[in-house]
Amino acid sequence: MKTKLLLFLLMPFLIFHKPVCVLSSETYPLAPSPQVPPFSPFPTSMSASSPGLVMGSEQQQMDSHKKMVIAIAVASTSLGAVILCVLCIWIYYTKFPSKSSNRKNVKNSDAEKGLASASILSKFSSIKMVGKKGCVPIIDYKQIEKATGNFKESSILGEGGFGCVYKAHLDDNLDVAVKKLNCENQFAEQEFENELDLLSKIQHPNVISLLGCSSNGETRIIVYELMQNGSLETQLHGSSHGSALNWHLRMKIALDTARGLKYLHEHCCPPVIHRDLKSSNILLDTKFNAKLSDFGLAITDGSQNKNNIKLSGTLGYLAPEYLLDGKLTDKSDVYAFGVVLLELLLGRKPVEKLAPTQCQSIVTWAMPQLTDRSKLPNIVDPVIKNTMDPKHLYQVAAVAVLCVQPEPSYRPLIADVLHSLIPLVPVELGGTMRVPQLTQQVLPADPPVDFNQ
Repeated sequence: MKTKLLLFLLMPFLIFHKPVCVLSSETYPLAPSPQVPPFSPFPTSMSASSPGLVMGSEQQQMDSHKKMVIAIAVASTSLGAVILCVLCIWIYYTKFPSKSSNRKNVKNSDAEKGLASASILSKFSSIKMVGKKGCVPIIDYKQIEKATGNFKESSILGEGGFGCVYKAHLDDNLDVAVKKLNCENQFAEQEFENELDLLSKIQHPNVISLLGCSSNGETRIIVYELMQNGSLETQLHGSSHGSALNWHLRMKIALDTARGLKYLHEHCCPPVIHRDLKSSNILLDTKFNAKLSDFGLAITDGSQNKNNIKLSGTLGYLAPEYLLDGKLTDKSDVYAFGVVLLELLLGRKPVEKLAPTQCQSIVTWAMPQLTDRSKLPNIVDPVIKNTMDPKHLYQVAAVAVLCVQPEPSYRPLIADVLHSLIPLVPVELGGTMRVPQLTQQVLPADPPVDFNQ
């Protein structure tokens, strides 16, 4: 690229160089040749018989000499300017190679996360690497099999459509999560490839970190960082029924999730639509930092016709326009986020059975009561009821109502949602709200550092 740029800038010099030499050699003779009379645009007889014409010819020749001098001066100035520009560009590329390279490769810069993953794993000498898949380190399958106790049932952290997630102990100081996929059909294989491709390019505090992969026959393995507090679904709808999540922690989780989505929608190149955002795909570490996971169904904006893609996702989180017409946009993720926000507020599942053949969504059930200030406090999760400022409760409910609007154009952008939530989260948890008497028992240590994205 540098060579092409230098050739382009030197082109004016190459163009002007030859004519300047021709002019200097042909237009300034020391004396006219006695055998060949000086060139005149007029016939010889007219020149001899008309002194005025001869004088005019000499004047014209002098004018042409002046023009040529001016042309040479202009060409020399242009050449000097070109040489100066080339010199400046050469100095810039020599002193600032990283900056110019970053501007050219904005899309590829995210792929360096694979190198970061490799450096993390390289610290543990017991981990056997057998190659790389793109930027993703490949870990020996037998070692993963051993680390999970041959994928024993007691190591299962969760289950998905094509397999299970296991807790694995790869090293004395490294516990990881291992997703085992049975890729007996093309859809499972596509999800595996899609997740590896996307997560190898994404690096954000609120997106799960990819550490490596492996394969054995039709079995595919993805290795992630371990999130010790499991999924938001387990915390809200498991045996504890949300007792570990007070109001402030729930707002922190909502804020972290919004930050992760904003990064996908606005900072990835091209933008990413998650397409399967739900409480089971929001994972929590020991400090209740929330991270988005499971990118098997995610798509990049422009990678395919989003109006005619295969319907995928989880019932209860699917936006109406996507469920009915197959139209998918970033507003589909905003709808799913609204459902998650309702789960945090109400402590209810996104879809609940009323009868063996009848179900009701949380959106249908809650919408009439969310907009009624007298009814709203009565439907809040009992674990957090009367523990928050009523004004904050009404604000969060209003955000949730906007996110789950049937018409996509009425839903806010995730960036607008983020700005609405920041003032409702304590400073200690990543927001801007001051809470003087917030006890240490309410606060997990060390919230995420990067709050700008």
